[in-house]
Amino acid sequence: MDNTIIVAVDLGHFKAYRVTKDPHEISPRVALIESYDSLEGRLKLGDKLSDSAGRFGRGGGTEDPAKGTGERCNIVLETEKRLIKMIVKDIDHLIANEKCKRWHLAAGEKINRQIIENLPQKVKGRLDKNISSNLTKTNKSEILSYFS
Repeated sequence: MDNTIIVAVDLGHFKAYRVTKDPHEISPRVALIESYDSLEGRLKLGDKLSDSAGRFGRGGGTEDPAKGTGERCNIVLETEKRLIKMIVKDIDHLIANEKCKRWHLAAGEKINRQIIENLPQKVKGRLDKNISSNLTKTNKSEILSYFS
């Protein structure tokens, strides 16, 4: 497992680990090398839109019809796309900087395929193991067991 990177992501969290194996040690060492939380990915839509169209002005009286634009679904999808692009960019940058020969990915089922589809071919080609599971809250001492 020399020179291997593990990336665990969801829309709100990004964690990257370096796995190293010293010939004199029995088991590999796992070190957290990058971690951030995306506030945008963790907020609920209602927290992001404090005064959007349709939020107020839901009349309901005989002269004032209920209002709404139907844009909430689009906002959620656009936010997801933007966050996935950010994740892909960060993975590309990380793999290039670490000069690793192979790497592993753990991303929830909902976003895993989208991340893989958007990765550059040079990064995708080094992907050794991919699991559709959110391991962002998994302890670093346990994370390696998911890829063994």
